[in-house]
Formats: sequence, C-alpha cells, structure tokens
Amino acid sequence: MPRPNPPADAAANSAKGANNEYMAMVLLVDDQAIIGEAVRRALAGEPDIDFHYCAQPDEAVAVAERTQPTVILQDLVMPGTDGLTLVRRYRENPGTRDIPIIVLSTKEEATMKSAAFAAGANDYLVKLPDTIELVARIRYHSRSYLNLLQRDEAYRALRQSQQQLLETNLELQRLTNSDGLTGLSNRRYFDEYLSAEWRRAQREQTQLALLMIDVDAFKAYNDTYGHVAGDEVLRRVAGVIRDNCARPADLPARFGGEEFSMILPATSAGGARLLAEKVRRAIESLQIPHSGSPTSDMVTISIGGAVIVPDENGDASRLVQAADAGLYQAKRNGRNQVVMV
Repeated sequence: MPRPNPPADAAANSAKGANNEYMAMVLLVDDQAIIGEAVRRALAGEPDIDFHYCAQPDEAVAVAERTQPTVILQDLVMPGTDGLTLVRRYRENPGTRDIPIIVLSTKEEATMKSAAFAAGANDYLVKLPDTIELVARIRYHSRSYLNLLQRDEAYRALRQSQQQLLETNLELQRLTNSDGLTGLSNRRYFDEYLSAEWRRAQREQTQLALLMIDVDAFKAYNDTYGHVAGDEVLRRVAGVIRDNCARPADLPARFGGEEFSMILPATSAGGARLLAEKVRRAIESLQIPHSGSPTSDMVTISIGGAVIVPDENGDASRLVQAADAGLYQAKRNGRNQVVMV
C-alpha cells in the first residue's frame, strides 16, 4: 500500500500530547449538527482526543487534508454526496488515503457493512455508539495509524541513511582508485583492472592492448618552469588521455610520475596505433612551450604499445613489459613518436 505524503508525518508529530502520549485527532463528517454536538460532548472529557467537525460533505476531503486527523468518523447518509463516495475519495487522495475511517450508520445491516468495507472503511459503528466503545475504537485506530506513520518515518530515515552511506562509500572508492593530481585511475586500480581484463581476454581469447605514455624530458621541464607548472602539464596531458578513452571499457590511468597508460580491451594493433597517434598529435597541438627539451620547443609525449591475445601461460605483466619495450624504443628513436611491438 502506498504510504502517506509528508503532511501525514506532520500529523504524527503534532498528535503527541503530554507525557509523551499520542493525542487522537478526530474529524467527524456529518450534516446533522445535533450529531456533531453529541459526539463533541462524548469526547469532551477525554484529554487525549482532539475533536474537529465538518458539516459540509463537499468540503470533507479538503478539511481532512488540512487538519490531518488520525481518525475520520464518516456518516453514511448525507445530502448531495453519500458517505461511501467520500470514503472512496479519501482513499484516492494521497494526503488522506491511509487515515483510518470509522463509518457511522443508523442501520446494522450486513450489506451496508460489506459496502462500507469494500469502499475502504476500517470500522463500522451504529450511531450513536456507546461512549466507551466510541472512545476505545478511536484510540485503537489512532494508535495503529500513528504507529504506521512512525514506521514509515523510520523506514525513510533508514533509506536516507543507507543512501548517504552508499554515496560516501562510492566517493571513498573513487578517491581510493583515483590519482589525486590528475583524476585518472591510479596505479593500484590500473593493476587490478589490467589483471581482470587479462583474465577476461584469456577466457574469451580476444585481443588486449596497452599503451604506455611518457612526457618527454619532463625533468627538464620541471627544472626550467618549476613543479607547479609541471603539475599543470600533467593535468593537461591527463585530460587529453581521458578524452580519447571513448569506450566504457577503456581505462586511462596515471602509471607513475610523468608516465600514463591506456588499457584498451578488444583492440587490434592497428586500432591501438591509430589511437596512440591521435593522442600524440593532440598533446603536440597544445603547444605548451618547453625550452628545456633537447628535441622540441614544445611539450611532447612518447608512446609504446603492445597487443596480446593471452594464452594459458604468463600474466598481465607480459603486456606491461611489451608496451614498456615499445616506449623505450620510442625514446631511443628520438621521442615524440609511437612504437608498437
């Protein structure tokens, strides 16, 4: 069953009386003022019962929404709108659908009772009932309703707490797996991800590519421009690498220092080379001055790449070693280039 809207929670709070006891909030809907006065007098001596009266059937739902009673006493026979129609309207209204309804009728008839319960009533009394019985029914239904509100509020609080805990854990996981300077995955997560993708490629016998990327003459850049400027270069390089990991399975990572990597599942050697060249040209096009470079007046990168279909022997370190060999060769050949092995 759908639960009450927030106004019903306000009813739970406002219905607390002295000594931490709950106060029942009763709304009587009856067109006969004499009945309203009789019920008011019957409840007048009960300090834990607050009484409200509505004589206009067409205003009943609005009054119930506004007063948020814990029990509605609803007359069945009224001019214009009959009581069963009102019971259905209470149940259709989000602000009143869970409020207990005690139907008041002049007749003790099984068919009338059946119709009332089918419409959504919680109880049935022949009016005017004995005061002791009326008070007992009001208290019983009020306490049941208020307990329902408390359970719902506790459930919402629990769900909110669980959501906050989930968000905190996700953020902690993100921080644990991320490099603080660049925002890329860190070395720890790189190792975990590469091992997982190696096992997947091993099972499926698919290609797994790895690019190892190094900023050329980065020590000379730091010596020339300072470490703050060097950090900014690393962030900009990381941004280019991140932007070129277009597929969800591709992982950009900071391998360490000025060295980065891109894990590319299900990628051929030709595809890895095209992507590596795209990244290399993008870094070159940034045109970041580097007067300390022995080979260029701009910041450049060298890239080594490798592609392996894992067999039953060896582990992911084979792929790292192969890509590293390509990077070493790119450096020896003069930097600012891609070498696939």
